[in-house]
Amino acid sequence: MTRPGAGDPVVEDVTAAAYTVPTDAPEADGTLAWDETTLVLATARSGAATGTGWTYGAPATADVITGQLAGTVTGRCAFDVPAANEAMSRAVRNAGRPGLVAGALSAVDIALWDLKARLLGLPLVRLLGATRHEVPVYGSGGFTTYDDARQDRRLRGWTEQLGIPRVKIKIGEDRGGAEDRDHHRVARARRSIGDDAELYVDANGAYTRKQAVRAARHLDAQGVLWFEEPVSSDDLAGLAGIRAAVTADVAAGEYGYTLPYFGAMLAAGAVDCLQADATRCGGITVWLRAAALAEAAGLQISGHCAPHAHAHAAAAVPNLRHLEWFHDHTRIESMLFSGTLDPGGGSVRPGADGTPGHGLVLLAGRAEPYRVR
Repeated sequence: MTRPGAGDPVVEDVTAAAYTVPTDAPEADGTLAWDETTLVLATARSGAATGTGWTYGAPATADVITGQLAGTVTGRCAFDVPAANEAMSRAVRNAGRPGLVAGALSAVDIALWDLKARLLGLPLVRLLGATRHEVPVYGSGGFTTYDDARQDRRLRGWTEQLGIPRVKIKIGEDRGGAEDRDHHRVARARRSIGDDAELYVDANGAYTRKQAVRAARHLDAQGVLWFEEPVSSDDLAGLAGIRAAVTADVAAGEYGYTLPYFGAMLAAGAVDCLQADATRCGGITVWLRAAALAEAAGLQISGHCAPHAHAHAAAAVPNLRHLEWFHDHTRIESMLFSGTLDPGGGSVRPGADGTPGHGLVLLAGRAEPYRVR
């Protein structure tokens, strides 16, 4: 363990809680359906300062934080976040890093970065070092469960009310078994947003390889620029082949739980833009390293979901494309925290008001009714 020096702040305790929030309507993509979402919160304390981080996953993720990670982090210098991240990664070797464990580790890492910035009285982006003041976002969450009217309202809410000039809908309904409806919904989406806004789609790995290539012809006709997970992100050869065959940029990476995963994806030539999720891949510490890998490969990175967990780190990397302003998560983050960002005009400005850390503070009274751990 790196031992704190005299006068260094120490991580005194790490706690966890889980909050399950019903969705505002049934939601589904090409391969999964859900009607509630759980935010797992990690809190790290040093003296009077507290830092918070979170992930989205099963409530049992909170038990991993308290049962396997808290003891590894407690007593360490609060400034040495990468050392704590490495210690946590080693501590969970036999527990299996991907999945729940990676989410727990990520939440604690984000909490530690927030704590460090608050101890120093700096917005997190100032601590990390900014390369930009504005971070572009895209509206996301046109679920396959939406009918035409609801999809239209959602898309117009982003483009007309908020001025976000790029949006994404889900396709691949019924594991690729509803191609005609996919084509219909994409065409309707283009009519909703007009010719000037960028249109993206996400199949969540629902298609087969040839099916994805055939679908791309319809996407081209509607000017779709971003084709996310046309096949499973585990099928790197398939992604690479589709990438070579289609016009839209192919994107994937949200299920990366370790840095070598991103290295393999880039080495396979599988994507035009790397996605990484700080709430899954190992927190801000590993997300920044994934961004560096993408930059070395001549590619951009996009932050997957949980935009408030990514915003400050996103402003610190030169090869950012955008952040996903995902309806499910932005709704929950606005419900449970104060200090959320305004995406009006299509970008957010993390740290602009000078608030230390990532700027979000849990609204405990509002969150308590949803607490399940």
